[in-house]
Amino acid sequence: MIEIGRKNVLKILRDTSVGLFLGDDEGNDVLLPNKYVPESYEIGEQIEVFCYLDYDERPIATTLEPDIMLGEFRLLQVAEVNEFGAFMDWGLEKHLLVPFREQRSKMKQGQWYVVHCYLDEKTGRLVASNKLDKFLNNENLNLKEWEEVDLVIIRQTELGWEVIVNEKHKGLVYFNEVFKSVNIGDVIPGCVKKIRKDNKLDISLQPLGTKVLEPAANKIYSVLKEKGGFLPLHDKSDPEDIMDMFQMSKKTFKKGLGTLYKERKVALEKDGIRLAQ
Repeated sequence: MIEIGRKNVLKILRDTSVGLFLGDDEGNDVLLPNKYVPESYEIGEQIEVFCYLDYDERPIATTLEPDIMLGEFRLLQVAEVNEFGAFMDWGLEKHLLVPFREQRSKMKQGQWYVVHCYLDEKTGRLVASNKLDKFLNNENLNLKEWEEVDLVIIRQTELGWEVIVNEKHKGLVYFNEVFKSVNIGDVIPGCVKKIRKDNKLDISLQPLGTKVLEPAANKIYSVLKEKGGFLPLHDKSDPEDIMDMFQMSKKTFKKGLGTLYKERKVALEKDGIRLAQ
């Protein structure tokens, strides 16, 4: 089956004047236009393509990499607004439509919005929506605390950054647990810190527990080497000084420092830390 909105690995069936026809194991085929045909190929070999509908609503293949695929949430820019809705630039020749009914507020040309790509059941076309909540569900969570997840930053709230978890659920990263610069639309890894009784998710942007020790220790060790082997920081230093130097909390710094000390990588002195001889 050739999936619209996703990447497909298809077999090159035949060469024509308009391009290559590609097919799956079920007898379905799709055109890869000449402008996307690779310089060298052989009939019978496989090729990975993205499939969508062209201007005439016919399935078409491309070797271009779209900025969003079916089921994903991504930050896109409005290329045009007309009587049908807003058309987003998603890296392909034909823009992605956000119908007016799928806009939280009227979209404006040139502005950026996080949208969800889905398949319209009536038309079979790929469309997008920035009414994100209707595509998210925290009722059936197949997650565990401390599990690593994929995140999309979608909005800033009074408490922190709201995120989409694994393209399915909604979570929150509290401001006091953000130790690096983040922006709306960022696609980054994270970790489930806590699953609350009401299935709300507390998310961390860094590994939890023992997983945080190794990267923290490595960061401290690397900075020590860059600074000549000594830093006037220790477990009693001001948290802001630690954040400025290492972009980590004082708690994480102390754990990382403890790891280095146990491995005899550093010496703890009265006025700072020094690489062990």
